[in-house]
Amino acid sequence: MLPERKVAPLAIDLTLVHRRSITSLYSNLVTRPTGRAIRSGIESQIAEMEEERSLCLSILDFSQVRVLDYSCADEIVAKLLLRFQGADRPGEAFFVVRGLQEHHQEPIEEVLEHHDLLPAAEVEDRGFQLLGRADRQQRACWGTLLRLGRAAAPAVTERTGIVPDAATAVLSDLAERRVVVAYRDGTFCSLPSLLQE
Repeated sequence: MLPERKVAPLAIDLTLVHRRSITSLYSNLVTRPTGRAIRSGIESQIAEMEEERSLCLSILDFSQVRVLDYSCADEIVAKLLLRFQGADRPGEAFFVVRGLQEHHQEPIEEVLEHHDLLPAAEVEDRGFQLLGRADRQQRACWGTLLRLGRAAAPAVTERTGIVPDAATAVLSDLAERRVVVAYRDGTFCSLPSLLQE
């Protein structure tokens, strides 16, 4: 659980990171070495934010990406999320995926399923949602928290009908999976709500 911290949003346009890392004018994210270089660039930007001791909310923007293959999705999305989920994570970074288009979803969904990851995403024409495999209770708790912004488990229980112990367990699991922020005062906050603070 985190103490109150200033939220530092970090918008990451993947095509700009690609151009800086690979020196290419194209917005096609293909091959594993390309994905590694982009992930390394993102991690460097996050490390700079961590020096300020802020909670870093990184927005991975795919809106200008024309082509995304499985290996790049694995390197950029899956390995980045995995790096910041473990107990040995290098900092307090959270991720929201933005600008996903239909042609991005197949490779991203495949790597999410393979690694059992569950990121928050803003999907074209559908707003914010969880990507990956989430059960009914996870989706209900996350959706309720998305509407409330920040709340304790009893408020989520009241709106979902999920028993209190189960709601607390689900919210704690979502916090471990880094799609909500858990605070020391017992409240949880959805990542999209952090964007509005």
